[in-house]
Amino acid sequence: MEDEVDRLVAAWRRERPDLDVEPLEVLSRVSRLARHLDRARRIAFSEHNLEPWEFDVLTSLRRAGAPYQLSPGQLLTQTLVTSGTMTNRIDRLTKKNLVERLPDPSDRRGVLVRLTAEGRDKADQSLAGLLAQERAILSKLSTQQRSELAGLLRQLTAPFDNIPG
Repeated sequence: MEDEVDRLVAAWRRERPDLDVEPLEVLSRVSRLARHLDRARRIAFSEHNLEPWEFDVLTSLRRAGAPYQLSPGQLLTQTLVTSGTMTNRIDRLTKKNLVERLPDPSDRRGVLVRLTAEGRDKADQSLAGLLAQERAILSKLSTQQRSELAGLLRQLTAPFDNIPG
């Protein structure tokens, strides 16, 4: 079965036979898959009236375990945004009653961000919806193929995820 990347690679091989376009066969597919995943995620989140960034913050708190709270700095580390962006996100989620700010008992100047019961429900429901979308995307692969693919992708992403600083 031919896909758009096969056509793209064939065109480049015809137009630029002097270049080795082999990386496109893998990375263009990863890029296209990322766009399809982004669409599937937006659909799953919109069914729960969430934006992708809201899902990221809520599920970061949910994964923290009871009492489902983190410092803004910990949320920054998990969501890879600036402190100004995180402050804005926390403000918006607070207005929607999905999170609350609490004083940090270990730092008189600090705050903790905690999921509300409504925020926890949204995180749980949207995660279930997302997993259903992602299961459908992976349904053409066997369990062994999914495991192999996960391992190969881990080899590519781990160096980026483990850069100091």
